[in-house]
Amino acid sequence: MPLQGTRNRRKGSHPRRREVAVLGVALSDCGRVDDATPYALHAQAARRALADSGLDRSVVDGFASAGLGTLAPAEVAEYLGLRPTWVDSTSVGGATWEVMAAHAADAIAAGHAEAVLLVYGSTARADLRAGRRTANLSFGARGPLQFEVPYGHTLVAKYAMAARRHMHQYGTTLAQLAEVAVQARANAARNPDAMYRTPITVDDVLSGPMIADPFTKLHCCIRSDGGCAVLLAAAEYAADAAKPPVWILGSGTAVSHTTMSEWEDFTVSPAAVSGPVAFRRAGVTPADIDLAEIYDAFTYMTLVTLEDLGFCPKGEGGAFVEKGRLTIDGDLPVNTDGGGLAACHPGMRGLFLLVEAVRQLRGEAGDRQVRKAGGRLPRLAVASGTGGWFCSSGTVVLGRD
Repeated sequence: MPLQGTRNRRKGSHPRRREVAVLGVALSDCGRVDDATPYALHAQAARRALADSGLDRSVVDGFASAGLGTLAPAEVAEYLGLRPTWVDSTSVGGATWEVMAAHAADAIAAGHAEAVLLVYGSTARADLRAGRRTANLSFGARGPLQFEVPYGHTLVAKYAMAARRHMHQYGTTLAQLAEVAVQARANAARNPDAMYRTPITVDDVLSGPMIADPFTKLHCCIRSDGGCAVLLAAAEYAADAAKPPVWILGSGTAVSHTTMSEWEDFTVSPAAVSGPVAFRRAGVTPADIDLAEIYDAFTYMTLVTLEDLGFCPKGEGGAFVEKGRLTIDGDLPVNTDGGGLAACHPGMRGLFLLVEAVRQLRGEAGDRQVRKAGGRLPRLAVASGTGGWFCSSGTVVLGRD
């Protein structure tokens, strides 16, 4: 089998490197959370992930966090009562957590850490409602961004412009992009924790209020509160864990641009680099993958990432996403919890992709559980996060025994 063969090859080619497993995953309260701080959501998710693993917090000697605190992750670690000897505060937008998972797995494999806890929490929705922040998050006006900021080119506008280029170059239609939102909502309908579960149609998407041409409201992610946590540890801890391990088989990372003028091709994301590297390091191909969790702040992100990961040729993403292929019962289930378009999106959502992938591989997804031929559980999954406006990418391949 590809998974077992991969693990044996990795052992043989790196005799002093340890295998790395995900042993605990959890969500904090998500959706509409008006009575908690981001710190509280971090703590809640961390406690639940440790409980899920069945391991004592004393095993945690590594910590990764971004997006909160003046000295992230030191401030959050202090709040959680941790004194890590390995830390990571990499911040590259939504891809942060896949990049951090790659860093943590490398550190554990090299013996620089035993168990690393990745934690995220945000009250983006509650803060907006309470007037603690505005709807637009500024990335600043210094450095290269100073040449774009005066023109009011918002984050959603950047994605919209890229989508228009794909439509022009490859004939991708608005109805095809809308299919991504429709199928995400169909998956969310089977997730009791999703914020929006009512089915929608392509016409619903196309007739909604315009946000940034060509994106209407339902082409865009929802705004929610929430957090989650993932515990990675060396293979020797798996025997004491409460749940079967899910192995980190391979990962890849990449950065592309910050200014649109430096983006060579609006139809190609940095997943075109991180994806093939992750698959090669895992010893598998896109054809081996049972399900994919893909960052979906906008419908176009899902479509172009599927192309760049190699699930279909460049320019054929529009046809690929049609006919229910992305639903739980489809050929390639994508964003099985409903994704950022329907389940939750409290900000840098990349860590949620890892949580859902692990739950699917464990067979813990309830009514939204993916089943393959003969009713078998999935064995291989990919989580691919995107940051900024396709500025960064992190891809992680996961598998179970």
